[in-house]
Amino acid sequence: MIGSVYPHCVETDGKPTAPFLAEFFELSERLKNDRVELIDGNINVAPPPDGDHETIIDQLRQQMLGSAVALSASGNKGLVLPTGDHVVPDATYVPRGALRHARSWMPPDDVLLVVEVTSSDPNRDRKKKYRAYAQSGIPFYLLVDRRNGKVILYSDPERDAYTGRTEVAFGKRLVLPAPFSTTIDTADLVD
Repeated sequence: MIGSVYPHCVETDGKPTAPFLAEFFELSERLKNDRVELIDGNINVAPPPDGDHETIIDQLRQQMLGSAVALSASGNKGLVLPTGDHVVPDATYVPRGALRHARSWMPPDDVLLVVEVTSSDPNRDRKKKYRAYAQSGIPFYLLVDRRNGKVILYSDPERDAYTGRTEVAFGKRLVLPAPFSTTIDTADLVD
C-alpha cells in the first residue's frame, strides 16, 4: 500500500466530513503497522520506514540531546492541524513534559520542531507537509531530503509558507537557532 491515496471527501470549508474522519480513524486502527495520514483531504498510507530512515531519525535524536532547551521527542505522535489535516511526523519535538497526558492526536500548539525524512513519496514531505506545517504555525520544520542529498531547516511560518530557509549538503553542519542553540552534524546522518 505504498503511498495509497483514497479519494477525498471534504466540507466546503476544506475540512473533512464526519463520516470521512470516521473512515480515516477506522483505517488507522486497522493498519496499525502503517503510517496513515490525512493531508489535503486525501488519506495517505505508507509502510513502516526502512532502516536508513530510522538510522537518520535516531542520529538526529541523539544530536538533539545537546539542545539548550529540555525536549521530549516522539516518532509516532499524531498531530491534528488547524487545517483538518492529520499527520504523523517522523519526529516531533516539544518542551519536556508537553507529551504527558496528550491524546493520540494532539494539536500542534506546543510543537517546536517537526522532522521529515523523505521516503516513498518525497513530494508529500517537500510540498504537502511543508504547507500544512507552515499553515499550522509550527516554528521549525527540518527536512532530510535523501534523494537530493541535503538537509533543510525551514523557519518563520507565515500563512502557507516558511520565510526562513537554511540548507546544507549532507556532510556539512547545520546550526539550529534558539530555542535549540545546537548544531547538527549531517555527516552522522548518512555515514
